Amino acid sequence: MRPYIGRFAPSPTGDLHAGSLVAALASWLDARAHDGLWRVRIEDVDTPRCVEGADKRILAQLSQLGLVPDGQVEWQSRRTGFYAQALATLQAHGWVYPCACSRQDIAAALAAQGLTPERHASAVYPGTCRAGLQGRTGRAWRLDLARVLADLNEAPLVHWEDRWCGAQAQDVVAEVGDFVLRRADGLWAYQLAVVVDDALQGVTHVVRGEDLCDNTARQIVLQHALGLPTPRYLHVPLVRGANGEKLSKQNGAQALDLSDPLARLREAAAVLGLPQAPAQAGREACLTAWTQAWAARFGPAP
Repeated sequence: MRPYIGRFAPSPTGDLHAGSLVAALASWLDARAHDGLWRVRIEDVDTPRCVEGADKRILAQLSQLGLVPDGQVEWQSRRTGFYAQALATLQAHGWVYPCACSRQDIAAALAAQGLTPERHASAVYPGTCRAGLQGRTGRAWRLDLARVLADLNEAPLVHWEDRWCGAQAQDVVAEVGDFVLRRADGLWAYQLAVVVDDALQGVTHVVRGEDLCDNTARQIVLQHALGLPTPRYLHVPLVRGANGEKLSKQNGAQALDLSDPLARLREAAAVLGLPQAPAQAGREACLTAWTQAWAARFGPAP
């Protein structure tokens, strides 16, 4: 069994907020409960959305909370050569194709088929460019899911066991479609970057918010295509705003008020269903108690 390595991978689009703290605390606790290592990776590959200085503020916030990474922090923006190598590997197998479609093109193609994506759901790519660009210029690169699965002798229905949510399955062809690996603007897509990064860092366990659960199947397919190991996954509950939507920087989540770091940690622990430590307990005593409670629930992975 490989030594446990976990990670927290925030995007520097703003400071940590209540929702991101829940994911950070959960991943830190899982690493400590398994006597493992906890890495921090700044996911700044989507450079237009990054806020200057947010990465440094996030690291300072984690330090204030007592969540200190093991080893050096990594930045995605410094690893683009590895993403290019991964794309070249997929190109060599004939598992990707260039795409010239804009979002409007995709919406129009789906509308012509009488299909309307559900609210908050990504549109399933209709495969317009799979057979060729028809004189247009390719702007993005997509994974040819059907061809990959056929060559790997794998079924479209991808199964995995989530350590929090239980048994999961997703038909990647019907529910996801050929997804983007490199965007039309030349930036690397999250799906490829996260798979390559987790492998490079030797990540064995991924703990993150449940909003990313439906990304797991396509990441497993990519891992298989690139010959990379698949981590174990655990997706924790989200913190939601008054409107019921996921609390995020995009919908106005406020930066953590760390005038009382322990209070914020207690709030995050409550979201994770952890027992409240005695009122007089300090930060280290609370973190120790929550680590023990986490280990009792999730235990060392087999």
